Amino acid sequence: MSKQPIGIFDSRVGGTSIFKEIHALLPNENTIYLADSANAPYGTKGEQKIVELSIKNTELLLNKGCKLIVVACNTATTNAISILRAKYNVPIIGIEPAIKPAALQTQTKAIGILATKGTLSSALFHKTSDLYANSITIIEQIGEGIVQLIESGKTRSPEMTGLLESYLKPMLKANIDYLVLGCTHYPYLIPGLLELLPNHVKIIDSGLAVAGQTKVVLETSNLLNTESKIPKNEFYINVKNTEVMQSLLGDQFNVESLKF
Repeated sequence: MSKQPIGIFDSRVGGTSIFKEIHALLPNENTIYLADSANAPYGTKGEQKIVELSIKNTELLLNKGCKLIVVACNTATTNAISILRAKYNVPIIGIEPAIKPAALQTQTKAIGILATKGTLSSALFHKTSDLYANSITIIEQIGEGIVQLIESGKTRSPEMTGLLESYLKPMLKANIDYLVLGCTHYPYLIPGLLELLPNHVKIIDSGLAVAGQTKVVLETSNLLNTESKIPKNEFYINVKNTEVMQSLLGDQFNVESLKF
């Protein structure tokens, strides 16, 4: 069982940032990644539809023998993870904005959160904010247009720079010292963000925490793959165009178009 793959799914290609953190921390693990781009974005769909899509993705990964599922999508985590955990007898790990570490470590008592509308309006987001950040100032910003630019290959474009500058302006005015990235696409913005942010502002995303939790769960469940063989990493997207996903992953991995 320990040699079976880790399954990862997202509504688009942004969850590849989560894969990279898992792969870096657990280089022996085999993985299967699903990008459900044909049904994206999940955030515009109702809860029932999001649950249906999450079940579909989970069952496809389980049918491929996955020993653990990572829901690398904030919207799917918020709407479906409790149902998935009740329905399936495998460990299931979700993702949510890293508000807690930012709230606990801020010195200026102000943090910025860049996320999708679906994440910022979710009950899970508000519950986490109320629990850890009720004594600090939170500057929330919906990242309108960011995902579209990334998926159009314009991550380091003048359009993206202008968009980020406008989103960061109210955060910097409020004297934030932490910027929380609340979408799996957004770690691909970090090189550009570092050029726009003052040196004292730290960027936090959920990828490393998800990878760390994955390792802990595998260890406690005796599912960690200790073989030193070269792992098999499979990537599937259910649209014909694989170029953007391929460019985000690099040439060392192969992306395939698969109808699901």
